Amino acid sequence: MSVITDRYSRQTLFPGIGEEGQRKLGNSCAVVIGCGALGTIIATSLVRAGIGKVKIIDRDFIEYHNLQRQLLFDEEDVKNQLPKAIAAERHLKKVNSSIEIEGVVADVNYTNIEKFVGDADIILDGLDNLETRYLINDVSLKHNIPWVYGGAIAALGMTMTVIPHETPCFRCVASSPTKGETVLTCDTAGVISPAPFIIGSIQSAEAIKILVGAETINRELIQIDVWRAEFSRFKVGRRDDCPACQGEYEFLEARFGTRATSLCGQNAVQVLNPEAGKVSLEELAARLKPLGEVSYNEFMLRFRVDSHEIVVFPDGRAIVKNTNDEALARGLYAKYIGV
Repeated sequence: MSVITDRYSRQTLFPGIGEEGQRKLGNSCAVVIGCGALGTIIATSLVRAGIGKVKIIDRDFIEYHNLQRQLLFDEEDVKNQLPKAIAAERHLKKVNSSIEIEGVVADVNYTNIEKFVGDADIILDGLDNLETRYLINDVSLKHNIPWVYGGAIAALGMTMTVIPHETPCFRCVASSPTKGETVLTCDTAGVISPAPFIIGSIQSAEAIKILVGAETINRELIQIDVWRAEFSRFKVGRRDDCPACQGEYEFLEARFGTRATSLCGQNAVQVLNPEAGKVSLEELAARLKPLGEVSYNEFMLRFRVDSHEIVVFPDGRAIVKNTNDEALARGLYAKYIGV
């Protein structure tokens, strides 16, 4: 028995997969967008299952509070100031060297999502914000790529599977972003690790079923409460007035969206400048050095000034820490990084 055959032997014994299903998995590409608690569970499961290519996209870097629930990372990753996507790629390549694993440090937005999912057979949601989920939904329907939604907060978790033009889409269930309403985040409600662990596992199972061509795809909205040990399923239907189902991809066409986004649980705001182009962190460090404390590596630059820390990435994106004020974050970006 070869090493590869032996690696997946317990999985191919399962009637739902078998040797033919394993071949299909090996010829598939999965794109995981977001590599936090959900994303690390999903990426780990898919890599161990032998998906031929796993692309992991995340905009953020690792901090100590992530270690409570994001299982791919350790304290050395924090000390080395690694982006999540890079650390995930490095750890997972040690798990399975027989497949292709690509970590991409980037913010997924309307300017780049179609490029990122161009070779995808399935898209997995490991996000912590609604806006990018609407974007995934648009690109899924436009390019007929199935995707699996997942979310977790406090002790709660939800997931549903979207098969384009066959099942209800995300906007059929959540028609549009809410404005002027309080939305719970892990910053305000916290999160315990079992919630994303369970939801991420269900998402991974759905991805595997889709890729092997199983008929038992989940067509309902699943909700769990791990604290109360409650598991619920809700039937959902397609909306006749759903813009996405009618081919109106409003998020993909940038009719909606912001360039500043509060980040879950970090007292921080991300500022995105699509026009920035590639930034030389070395040159930026030299320019900022007289103004405050600066450190950088090939992946990111950290700049401390007054009570704020600004983390800048080579694509011109920045995370402004110690504030949830998006206007202030944009102002600091314009002042120190440029527009």
